[in-house]
Amino acid sequence: MAVGCEEIDEDMKEYLKDEEFMKAEQKQKLIDKILEENIYLTMEIQKLETELQEPTGSSQIKEDIPETKMKFTSLENPEGDSRFSNISCSFQVSSRVPYELQKGEALITFEDEEVAQNVIRMEKHHVNIMDIGVEVMAKPVPLNSGVRFQVFVEVSKMKVNVTEIPGELPENQMRDKLELSFSKSRNGGGEVECVEYDKQAGSAVITFVETGVADRILKKKDYPLYINQDCHRVVVSPYIETHLKKFQVFSGISKRTVLLTGLEDLYMMDEELVGDSVNIHFQRPKNGGGEVDMFKCCLSETCVAYFQE
Repeated sequence: MAVGCEEIDEDMKEYLKDEEFMKAEQKQKLIDKILEENIYLTMEIQKLETELQEPTGSSQIKEDIPETKMKFTSLENPEGDSRFSNISCSFQVSSRVPYELQKGEALITFEDEEVAQNVIRMEKHHVNIMDIGVEVMAKPVPLNSGVRFQVFVEVSKMKVNVTEIPGELPENQMRDKLELSFSKSRNGGGEVECVEYDKQAGSAVITFVETGVADRILKKKDYPLYINQDCHRVVVSPYIETHLKKFQVFSGISKRTVLLTGLEDLYMMDEELVGDSVNIHFQRPKNGGGEVDMFKCCLSETCVAYFQE
C-alpha cells in the first residue's frame, strides 16, 4: 500500500507541475498581450501629442454656400464713436452637407421625427411597387461634417483703399505724394491722418481725420495722383474688414430623413412612379409611417442630396 501511495503522490506532483506550468504560460501570454497594447497606445498618444503641437496657422475654408434671402433682424447701438466711423453687419452661415446616393437607394423625409425613427426601428419593410413585392431596408442617414460660422463685416467711413499705384518713387516719397494728393479739397480730399503704403502690392490705405471725406472720394471710381507733373488715375474702393467668428464643425444623423435600400432591381422603372408607390406605403400609419415631406430615389445612377440645418 505504501508503494501505491507513493506512486499516487508522484502522479499528483506531476499533475500539479503541469497545471502550474500551464497557468504560468497563460499569465505570460496575458502579460505579453498587455505589453503589446501598451506599446500601441503609447504610439497613438505620441502621435496625437505631435498633431496638437503642430502650429495651426491660418486656414482657408472652401464650401459651397447656397444663395439665400436675408432679412433685417435687429439694430444695435455701438459703443463710443464707432457708429460714425464704420458700417457694420453680420451673417450667420451654415454649409449644406452633401450625401451621395448610390444606385438602388432612396431618401425619404417625414414631417414628424418620431415617425422616421419608428420606420428605422422596424428596419424591414415590404413595399408593393407596381405589383412587384420589394423588401426595403430602412437605415439612419450618416452625414459628413458641415460648418457653421458668423461673418462680421465692417465698412469704414474714415478709410479708403487705393490700388494700381505706380511704383516710380521710393516708399517714403510715395507715401508723402499720396498724403498730399488725397489732402486736396478740390479733388474731394481732406486732411489725412495716416497712409499705409505697400510698394510691392501697389496699394495703400488712406485714413482721413474727418467723416464724409471717404464718402466724397468713393463717389468716383478713381482719383488723380500727380507724380513728376504726370497725372496717374489710381483706383479707390471702400475699406472693408471681414472677421470670421464662432466657427464650428458639426456632424450627426438626420432625425427626420431615412435611407432606404433594396431598390437595385428596379433600375428600369420610372423613378417618379417608384417614388409614388413608396410614398403611398410610408404614408400609411399601419405600415409605421406618417406624413411624407420629401422623397428622392436614384435607380439607374448615383446622385447627390444636400442637407441643411
